[in-house]
Amino acid sequence: MPRQELARFLRDRRERLRPEDLGLASGGEPRRTPGLRREEVAELAHMSVDYYVRLEQARGPRPSPRILDGLAGALRLAPAERSHLFRLAGTSPPPGTRARRRVRPHVAGMLRRLPETAAVVTDASYDVVACNPLARVLIGEDLDGESNLARRRFLGRGGNHFSTGAEEFGRIAVARLRRSADRYPRDAALAELLAELHAGSEEFRRLWEERPVHAPGHRTKTLDHPEAGRLRLNCDVLLVPEEDQEVVLITADAGSSTARSFHRLAARVARTDEDTGSEGPVARRGTSGAPGLLGAG
Repeated sequence: MPRQELARFLRDRRERLRPEDLGLASGGEPRRTPGLRREEVAELAHMSVDYYVRLEQARGPRPSPRILDGLAGALRLAPAERSHLFRLAGTSPPPGTRARRRVRPHVAGMLRRLPETAAVVTDASYDVVACNPLARVLIGEDLDGESNLARRRFLGRGGNHFSTGAEEFGRIAVARLRRSADRYPRDAALAELLAELHAGSEEFRRLWEERPVHAPGHRTKTLDHPEAGRLRLNCDVLLVPEEDQEVVLITADAGSSTARSFHRLAARVARTDEDTGSEGPVARRGTSGAPGLLGAG
């Protein structure tokens, strides 16, 4: 454990905080040093002052995950800073208690800036938590029904456009759900989903026992769209690691017939937005009409 680096990190983050940021009374007395006092951090982290002082002086023992979690909360560390704190202490940062099901504003904003790319965000349980207007038109307008891609794939729920890659997506989905089950053992919604898939799908049970392993990457799919006809689609994944979410970007090869179809569909979306005065809101909790389409991740 690099004690000196850990000590510098704790001092730096403590000195950046102001008492009023944490609802602490200043007491009216001037502070000799910037930021919080060590006593205040120790109290907020539910630990002894002596132990915290030793950590800042690079004399303390390796802190436990419970202590590190307390320090991360007391110092108001961002997710990346929390992970860095655990690494400095020589410990792997534990995941949260359940999958993140909210989309960060900057991710939602990115979806709006992709007019001729269909984009969908899925969480660790394969719920679609956001998608842009082109994705709605391309994959299916009905976003009020089943919003979980694993249920659609294994239980046959929701609309079904023909798509290649459905079998491959089954293995991809199981690999990701297995990882999620290990990361979030106390997530009640995820546990309910897995129980439902085990009970309702022999294929899911078989794949679960096979323990497939998959890393996100590029995939090519073919979709029969009711309006645009047969489309050849590229699916690529961007990871949002701090939220354990994936952004699937669905594009077409430049100059292809699919690209021309994308252009027409995007123009239709733009006209609809102009007619309604909308800025193209990103749909939340929506999903696909094609169970094998989003299998890039």
